[in-house]
Amino acid sequence: MEFVIIGAGRVGLRTARVLREEGHDVTVIEADPATAERGREAGFDVIEGDGSRESVLESAGVDAADAVGALTGDLNVNFAACLIGKHHGCRTVMRIDEDYRESIYQQYADEVDEVVYPERLGAIGAKNALLGGSLTAIADVAQNLQILRITITEESPIRGYTLSEVALPSESRILAFGKGDEPMGIPLPDDSIEAGDSLAVLADFSELAAVRQLLVGEKPATAVAAGGA
Repeated sequence: MEFVIIGAGRVGLRTARVLREEGHDVTVIEADPATAERGREAGFDVIEGDGSRESVLESAGVDAADAVGALTGDLNVNFAACLIGKHHGCRTVMRIDEDYRESIYQQYADEVDEVVYPERLGAIGAKNALLGGSLTAIADVAQNLQILRITITEESPIRGYTLSEVALPSESRILAFGKGDEPMGIPLPDDSIEAGDSLAVLADFSELAAVRQLLVGEKPATAVAAGGA
C-alpha cells in the first residue's frame, strides 16, 4: 500500500518506519527544513513543504495513496491535510493532542476516518509494562472502550469451556480467537478454550476489572460462564 505521512517528528517518523518495515511505500511531508533532513537521513522520501496545502500533498502522491496520516503537532494542519486526503479518496488518520476538549474532538472526529492520541498510546505501553502477565492492551478505540489481547493460562477460569459458554460483562465482546500459536480469526461458538490460546476482547473501561477476573483469573471469579460456577 502507499501512504502519505504529514510530519517527520517523533510520531510521524515512527509510524513511517513501521509501515516501511511491513513493506509499504511511504512518502513524508515536513515543513521544517532541519526536521525534513533528519527524515531523509533515516532513508525516507521527504517532501519539504506545508502539509495543509493541496499542491504539496499532490507532489507527495496523494492521488495514488491509500491513506493519509496527518501526524504533526498542529491540529489545523492535520485537519486540513485530512480534508484534502479525503477529497482525493484516501483513508484519513488525524493526530490530536490529549488536552483538547471533548467538544473539539467531536468536531474533528466526524470529518476523518480515525483520530489518534499519541499520549494515550504511550500510556497503553506503560500500562502493559505495569500489568505484565497474560493481558495486553492493544488500543483505546473510544473514550470508554479498549481492545485487549488475552493469553489463556492454566489458571484461567474459562479454560476448558467453549466460546459459547463464556459470559462476559454486558458491554464486552470477544472479537477474535486463536488456538495456540495460530493467528487469531473469527471466534466460533464451538471453539474450545485451552492454555496458550488467545482472545481479543473489546471491553468498556468500567468492566476491565471484571473481564480480567473472568479471563485471567488473578482474582477469585464468582461466575465464569453461562450456566457455570
